[in-house]
Amino acid sequence: MALSRTYRREQLNFWPGFVDALSTMLIGIVFLLSVFVLGQFFLSQELTGKDTALERLNRQISELSDLLALERVSNRQAQENLLLMQSTLTREQSERGRLQGALEAQATNGPAQLADTQKALDAEKQLSARAQATVEQVNMQIQAMRRQLAALEQAIEASEAKDKESQARIADLGSRLNVALAQRVQELARYRSDFFGRLRQVLGARPDIRVVGDRFVFQSEVFFDAGQAVLKPEGKAELDKLATILTDLGHEMPPDIPWILRVDGHTDARPIRSAQFPSNWSLSTARAVAVVEYLITRGLPADRIAATGFGEFQPLDLASNDEAYRRNRRIEFKITER
Repeated sequence: MALSRTYRREQLNFWPGFVDALSTMLIGIVFLLSVFVLGQFFLSQELTGKDTALERLNRQISELSDLLALERVSNRQAQENLLLMQSTLTREQSERGRLQGALEAQATNGPAQLADTQKALDAEKQLSARAQATVEQVNMQIQAMRRQLAALEQAIEASEAKDKESQARIADLGSRLNVALAQRVQELARYRSDFFGRLRQVLGARPDIRVVGDRFVFQSEVFFDAGQAVLKPEGKAELDKLATILTDLGHEMPPDIPWILRVDGHTDARPIRSAQFPSNWSLSTARAVAVVEYLITRGLPADRIAATGFGEFQPLDLASNDEAYRRNRRIEFKITER
């Protein structure tokens, strides 16, 4: 019987370790998913800027295309004018031939008639010369327009090539950003796991300190008296341990990892309306700020820590009893990205 009781006690001692391992694995999965969503948000912000540049290039191509269409219309009108001028020149040349024939046929009719016919012939020659000059001018304009059309077509081709190059660069940037974000997630997860492990070793197994998701949770009573935001001496002692671990970990982390320690203050659902704290928002925020300010005095860089107050609006336990109130009054520590 003694051997049976000993065997049952040993069998029961395996379950806490198994549950703790399973909880740690679930915490890691939830953290990775959270960081991945954050990475996707930063990626979408980056790609939004690239989409704006791409839209600007497309707008420039559209403007060049409109200008090219206008130049083509002008070219067509110039060609129509040229055909009209050539038709006019042909008629003038025909008229000049007719007058030249009339001049020769009337040579015997007398000097006066000959002089009139010669004047008419000279006038036709002048008109023909002006028409020829106009035709040459129109030809020059058409050639200039063709050169402009060629330049516009080259500009459009260059813009389209630049557009394709920009799209390729955006795709490459997105791929590299995904890789970089994945690396950052892995590095931050590794250091966060290291932080949790060291803090467990230092703090030990205590009912007023536990892990919830990706956060270390301290009951408010560890640091503060009821309704107060002044750190107790025993609370400062616990923060000293935390500051030592964070300072060492901060020295080990690469400087390009944008990590911060977020300190979140929470209260229970019962309202507070004291002269110092008119609401639970005020109390929870004041407690988070008190913890942050003390950690800064213990060497934690001010740009690596943030204070947030949630009041009673993020409870862990929805029940309305003393145990639920106690669980919801807490200070949470979370290592995350800025």
